[in-house]
Amino acid sequence: MKTTMDDAKGLDQELVSRFWDNYINTLVDQEVKESVRRWYVKRVEQYIQHYPDERLRTHSARHVVDFFTEIGREGQLTDWQFRQSVDAIRILFCCLLQSELCKTVDWKYWLDASRRLSPAHVTLAREVVPEKSAEGYSANNSNKEASVLFSAVLPRLVAEIRQRGYSIRTERSYEQWLRRFLVYQPHDSLDKLSTTDVKNFLDYLVVQRNVAASTQNQALNALLFFFEHVLGRELGELGEFVRSKRAKRMPTVLSTHEVTALLSKLEGIHYLMAALLYGTGMRLMECIRLRVQDLDFDYQQIHVRNAKGKKDRVVPLPRKLINLLRAHLKQVLVLHQSDLAQGFGEVFMPDALGRKYPNAAREWPWQYIFPSGRLSVDPRSNKQRRHHLDESSLQKAIKRSSKDSGMTKRVSSHTLRHSFATHLLEAGYDIRTVQELLGHADVSTTMIYTHVLNRGGKGVKSPLDN
Repeated sequence: MKTTMDDAKGLDQELVSRFWDNYINTLVDQEVKESVRRWYVKRVEQYIQHYPDERLRTHSARHVVDFFTEIGREGQLTDWQFRQSVDAIRILFCCLLQSELCKTVDWKYWLDASRRLSPAHVTLAREVVPEKSAEGYSANNSNKEASVLFSAVLPRLVAEIRQRGYSIRTERSYEQWLRRFLVYQPHDSLDKLSTTDVKNFLDYLVVQRNVAASTQNQALNALLFFFEHVLGRELGELGEFVRSKRAKRMPTVLSTHEVTALLSKLEGIHYLMAALLYGTGMRLMECIRLRVQDLDFDYQQIHVRNAKGKKDRVVPLPRKLINLLRAHLKQVLVLHQSDLAQGFGEVFMPDALGRKYPNAAREWPWQYIFPSGRLSVDPRSNKQRRHHLDESSLQKAIKRSSKDSGMTKRVSSHTLRHSFATHLLEAGYDIRTVQELLGHADVSTTMIYTHVLNRGGKGVKSPLDN
């Protein structure tokens, strides 16, 4: 009996050794660098230890997703370590075991979902409280020390911007332009600043830096705001200064066949988000920030809240995506319930709603439709939250799919919005309707899409075709 048990034990060890040899050989075939192979082995060992009483051949997609969800809650795991775990387990099931579960796990989503939002991300940056600063400003500009130049005036600028409810992107833009202006101007005190300094700076941007007209206008708006609201005095007439010429560029638009080809190369959550961009005309961040309560399946519409210009609007919910969205929300609900069971389940709340409704952050309607695969620790509140996906994952996926489709056009996520507007006009919808769907403040902005109503150059038939 003892001999038989020893033989069985030796056989088990031989099978285990053969399994790991086969896995390492598979890593070699998949061109995984030798220096990280041992870490891939460690990641797979962690997965196997998570299910000690179940054979790998019996695992389903639920096992894999539950494991990713579990390690996604580990605060000490870095983004690259999470991606490494996903890739190691993908190679195990898809390349070595060739399991059927590979077809039902959205591997690209989990690889991209490893990226946590940085504290400076546009969604989260509003939580930063501008520091109180001493009145006055004085600095020696001989060495242009940024820490001295901006220690007093920048927090005042940020405070004024936030009191007026400007977007975080405007805040960052104005702050950046003020930094550049203060480094450029020759004075050692804010009191000495004049319209001449602003005019010289605007000339410098065009003559020496060769910036675009929109860039120069942005700098001018930032300085106008700075003089009026921070310094408390009017900038006055600037007189003549060198203006950058505004280029008239047509938006890149895909044909319906090109859109079909692009979407056919996308899978899982990337397909769903890209299809929403084209089917609704939403901007990238509008789609990424969607919450469960924004979907109205009965009226087949989506509420886009707090969009550009602090405006809400309604866009159509494509019927083709309803079943996909319902199935996706079921998966998100399972993830949310799992988070709640572990004492988590909180999301970021816009503006001051988190203080007004302290329990709403854990409620299902407020959850993101496209959540990250990782929990993030907020550096200011120390709360663990599940934010939305980082937008770069969709941008990279669209870029890859356009390349795989053989397109020569420069395609981005915003190209789908351009295509949405253009195809609506081609279908005969009036421009005011398209303006409302896009959320444009002025119809002149929407007019750029009317170029498609003329075929060729101004609708002229080439003489070569005669």
